[in-house]
Amino acid sequence: MNSAFFDFMRIRFLTMLAYRVNYYSGILIYTLNIGVYYFTWQAIYGGSGELGGFTAAQMTTYVAVSWMARAFYFNNLDREIAADIRDGSIAIQFIRPINYVMVKMMQGLGEGVFRFLLLMIPGMLIAILLFPVELPTAPSAWIGFLVMLFFSFLINSQINVITGLAAFFVENNEGMMRMKRVVVDLFSGLIIPISLYPGWMSAIMKVLPFQAITYLPGSVFTGRVEGTGIWSVLGIQVLWFVILLVPMMLIWRQARKRLFVQGG
Repeated sequence: MNSAFFDFMRIRFLTMLAYRVNYYSGILIYTLNIGVYYFTWQAIYGGSGELGGFTAAQMTTYVAVSWMARAFYFNNLDREIAADIRDGSIAIQFIRPINYVMVKMMQGLGEGVFRFLLLMIPGMLIAILLFPVELPTAPSAWIGFLVMLFFSFLINSQINVITGLAAFFVENNEGMMRMKRVVVDLFSGLIIPISLYPGWMSAIMKVLPFQAITYLPGSVFTGRVEGTGIWSVLGIQVLWFVILLVPMMLIWRQARKRLFVQGG
């Protein structure tokens, strides 16, 4: 059974590899995004020392690594699941001796590995050449960041799965999927670091799962979180991963019952 799941991951990776030329433009787009935010933040900082606990150099690094991390953890599992539900192909999954949600997660991981190797790493190298990105010097920062990057993928994918499964209960969840993408990008700290929001809003965002996707890994990479603090922020990610398992599996269980009732 485990080998079957890894086969789904491998097949998705090979499928993405067959269309890798399409992702070369992705490197350009992500680099342009970094450039726009870099010059915007440079103008905002002017001669200022710090904003929200970020120096200008840390902000440059944060912007670069956050956008390139998004190149890894981003996927369209929500749209894939919604499409399976709309065209009825989801029903076929129920006669297979494998868990559909796990299949989608492994397919997403296969895509993520492809994105990491052929989009994130090349894009980050270009960003380092073009912008004054400061890389971590402590091995613990690199190890902590890479582990947290994996959990960023897991948490983002869980949110996508939950959003996609909502298609079982609403006629069209297109608006929900679009709203989810905006909320994740905004509340995760990708657009603006969470520490720059007003105090009351920052406090709210720190009790939501979105900060675990971008802001916390970015804080480790930029050196704002060091030493034993890395374990603390990693613990927050692990906690949200476990918490999100509950609604994901409950919604999947209810969705199965709903399909059986509607389909007979």
